[in-house]
Order: sequence, then C-alpha cells, then structure tokens
Amino acid sequence: MKKVLICNRGEIAIRVAMAVRELGHTAVGFWTDNEKEPAHLEYCDQWVHLKGSNNTETYLNMDQIVDIIKEHKIDAVHPGYGFLSENTTFSKRLEDLGVIFIGPHAEAIHKMGDKAISKQMAKDAGVPVVPGSTGEIDSADEAATIAKDIGYPVLLKAVAGGGGKGMRVCMSEDELSKNFEAVRREALSSFGNPGVLVEKFILNPHHIEVQIIADRKGNVFHCFERECSVQRRHQKIVEEAPSPFIGTDEELRSNICETAVKLAKAVNYNSAGTVEFIMGEDKSFYFLEMNTRIQVEHPITEEITGVDLVANMVKSALGDDFDFSSQDEIKIQGHAIECRICAEDPVSMLPAPGLINGFETTFGQGIRFDHCIYNGLEIKPDFDPMIGKLIAKGHSRQVAIRKVSNALDNLNIEGIKVNTELHKVILREENFVAGNYTTNYISEIQPQNKVEENLSDEKIVETLLATEFNMANESVL
Repeated sequence: MKKVLICNRGEIAIRVAMAVRELGHTAVGFWTDNEKEPAHLEYCDQWVHLKGSNNTETYLNMDQIVDIIKEHKIDAVHPGYGFLSENTTFSKRLEDLGVIFIGPHAEAIHKMGDKAISKQMAKDAGVPVVPGSTGEIDSADEAATIAKDIGYPVLLKAVAGGGGKGMRVCMSEDELSKNFEAVRREALSSFGNPGVLVEKFILNPHHIEVQIIADRKGNVFHCFERECSVQRRHQKIVEEAPSPFIGTDEELRSNICETAVKLAKAVNYNSAGTVEFIMGEDKSFYFLEMNTRIQVEHPITEEITGVDLVANMVKSALGDDFDFSSQDEIKIQGHAIECRICAEDPVSMLPAPGLINGFETTFGQGIRFDHCIYNGLEIKPDFDPMIGKLIAKGHSRQVAIRKVSNALDNLNIEGIKVNTELHKVILREENFVAGNYTTNYISEIQPQNKVEENLSDEKIVETLLATEFNMANESVL
C-alpha cells in the first residue's frame, strides 16, 4: 500500500482518488483556505491543509507541497492536469526526494513541454511536423522571412504555450508585424517565457489526438484517437472518440496511432500521455504537441476501449503490470461523446462564477458524469470554470448523440449560468450531426447565437403547459 497525494482539486481529484483507492492505496487530498469543503475530500482517505487563499499560495506552491510530502511521509504524487502536472522542476524535486511522480520522467516533460524541442524531436523521429521555424525566433523580421518561405496564413505561438494562450493567426506580413510583440508579451505573462514560434496555419483543420499509455519496461500502447475540433478560444468543449473525420479509414487510423507511439518511444515515455495532431482537409496530419499528463477528455477513450487510463497510469508509476499485455487486446467498441459542463454564459462563453443552489440529475443507460458539483458549491473565479464532464457511450455515433442530448435535458444546475444550452444546440446542429466540422466550427456556425432563440422557445412551451395545467384545475374545481 502506497500513500498517494493528489495535488489537484475538482472532478479530476475525485477521479484519481477513486482509482487510487480501487488499487488498494491510500488517497490523500488537499483542502485550502479558499476551498474549505471541496467535493473531492469525500473520496479521499486522508485530508491535508494546504495553506493559502489563491493558486499561487496553494496548488502552485512547490515549497509548501514538498514540506507536506516530507511531513506526511507521502510515497507518490498524482498531479492530475493543470497546476504542476507538466512542471519539470516539480517532477525533478520529487525524484530527488525519492518520491514517485505519477507521470512521465522529468526529461520527457521537459522535452515535450517545449514546443521547439518537441518539434525537433518529432522531425528526428520521422514524425511529420507543420512547416515553420525549427526553433524560437528572435524578431518579427525573422518571422516574416520564414512566413514568406512557407506561405500565409501563418500562426505565431508561444514556445511554452497551451490552452489557446499566446497564439495569433496572421494572414499577411502586416498582421505578423503587428502581432509579434503582442504574442511575446502574452507568452511571458502566461508562461514566464517570451519565446515564439512561427508555423504554417492549416486551413479548415481537424484537431485529432492519440491517447498513449506506456509502462516502465519499454512498452508503449495506443488507445486510438479522439476528435477535439469543437473549440472556443482554442479550448475544447466537445470531444468524441473515435474521430468521425477519420471514420472507417482504418489505414489512416493505424498510421496516426502508430506515429504517436513512435514519438513516445523516441522520448522513452513511461506514463499516460496524449500526442496531438492537426489534420488537413486532405487527411494529411502533422504533429502539434504532446501533453505529458492525463487529459480532461480521457473518459471517452476509457469508454470505447475499456482501458482504465488513470489506474494504469498509477500502475506504470509503481512498476506494476497493466490490465492488458498487447496492443491487440485494445479495441474500439462503440462511440463516446463528452460535453464539458462549464460555469459559463452559453452565449458569450465567458466564465460566470456564482453559488449553486440546486442540483439534480436523471440519467439513462450509457451516461457517465465526472463532476465536483453539490448543492451549495460556490464557483469561484480563481479556478477553471469547468465543473463537470458529461459522457455518453452508444453502439454508434448517432446513439451516443441521442443519449448525451437526452442527458443534457435531464441535467439541472440552478443558481449559476452553465453552458448546457450551448451543448444542446451543437448536438442538434446539422453539421455536427453529419460529423462535418473543423476547428472553425464555433466561429463559422456560431451555435451560440441560437441559444437565446431556443431558450425563448422553451419558455413559451413552459408557459403554455402551465396555462393548460391551470385551466384543467379550474375546470375540475
């Protein structure tokens, strides 16, 4: 039995705690001055106070976390996602302490976390990369020279970026000149690193990512791909597996999945991770980046493969055998869709913190809801607005869409604005239903504009039903 500290909060902390306890280990969770009764503590065996009232003082405070690890004799640490999950320094400090980091080794985090280094490693491994600079560029003039060679449009993006920050599309040299310093400032502010890359911007792209899981014995497996092209501000809101764009093209599916494994082996990867690709209209694909952690959207992969990614991530770190022994044992069965439930205005798609004063669900078969919601939960602006992930699995894509749509109708969260109505519009929109969408979906289709119309229609129906009910009661009386 190992004592595992979960350096995270919310639904991912719950997910990790459940996996840790299922494997017979002790789950240790944090509470902070900013969140004294977090939902995840109900699933932990032990609770530890992480002093502080903001993220810098708590979940990003390596010194305090290391002191807690020493004091409570922690054997292993699972970082979840976000916070310190892809921090090379944190991983190395744990390694020096003799504490197990439930994630890849520090060198893999470093190499795959730096976009310039990871791009070069991908090229060296024979993995296709988007044409552009091979490393960090120093000036707008240098960027313009590269852009002229590869052709516009181009994308300026932070070397150490992620989550859609530090990225600007430039359609001309004039736009590139105007945006270069702005991207550097945003990169420095968000990631502490002003480094910038320039690369070809793929028109009408698909965001396809491959889930891999590797042990500490040199074995690397893939769990197929996910389509993550429905995004706002470069951040995903709807994901599905397998990709409807790849569809029944098994040669393409095999090619992109084996390419992800090739890259993971090149960096001696040894945990769960995701290799992200951008795929063009002609189905050519290019390496985008590698996330050296568990992903928000991992449940849809678990649903179609039956592989418990979090549990096997723990097993990898502890040197235990996986639940499977060969790639042939991992197969796709059915289709899964995930909707990120966020405390956001469904029209502006901006965060909308507040107090939840009502929460009720009535779900049918094939529904999974990973969340941290309870009646009385205060959603604070300090944290990411995502409060849950609604996942549906069906025999086919059409069945999965039907199931998750029905589940959204039966998910009731009161007191705050949530984006469930936006999801309802997307899932019923003809392009999404047909699987005909790219990363431009939100900007081109603008489903958010139909949300208010749908809400108005629902209010009319509610009013009519209430009127009929009152008239029926009056006739009885």
